[in-house]
Amino acid sequence: MRIHVGLTAAACVALAVTLQLAHPAAQGRAGGASGAPPPPPPTPREAAPIDLTGYWVSVVNEDYRWRMVTPPKGDYASVPLSDEGRKIADTWDMSKDGQCEAYGAAALMRMPTRLHITWESNSVLAIETDAGRQTRRLLFDRAARPPAGRTLQGWSQATWERPAPGASLKVVTTQLRPGWLRRNGVPYSQETVVTEYIDRFKAPNGDEWAVFTTLVNDPRYLNQEFVTSSHFKKEPDGTKWNPFPCKTT
Repeated sequence: MRIHVGLTAAACVALAVTLQLAHPAAQGRAGGASGAPPPPPPTPREAAPIDLTGYWVSVVNEDYRWRMVTPPKGDYASVPLSDEGRKIADTWDMSKDGQCEAYGAAALMRMPTRLHITWESNSVLAIETDAGRQTRRLLFDRAARPPAGRTLQGWSQATWERPAPGASLKVVTTQLRPGWLRRNGVPYSQETVVTEYIDRFKAPNGDEWAVFTTLVNDPRYLNQEFVTSSHFKKEPDGTKWNPFPCKTT
């Protein structure tokens, strides 16, 4: 028996379409884009609201006598040292000048240095310095876990703070080994937490600038948060890049 006898041509077409759409394979095709999996979220590199890559040179427009030359022993003016911190600073001597302790993450951006900033991967931003020949790695992977040991540059986790304009890169660094806030042995301990906000802006004359605002908190050697702001100007290329190592002993 043919069940469609007596149906109009239009009704037969409608019935055929209904039966086709009822088939699972047809349903998938009918879903089209709505049935497809959503695209993956952008990587931190793709989502970057500001571009920090390239070569930068520090412009020392404050604290010149503590940054451009090594201060004498005991010159820790403006650093909120605790009594224990002052005792440590007072033991420093000139033979230690140039040691790598002065190039840790809590003080590296205060050096008169050049930076070379690149994406090491889609989720790791690398900052190399020519002063002391250091490399910092800023990790955007929130699932990553810090290593067991402590290092000069520590463990830095990064997040984009705001969409452009006025965007910042926030970096929180822990797992530091002890180092110096200044080249004359002003100390910070392994308990230190460094929080940084990195901004980029264009001057009216077209120059590109990056500003590192650094907040150092050390419950052992500091009585309060130590805040500095370091400025870097974008360079056209790496022709002036000239890294030199710090002293390991």
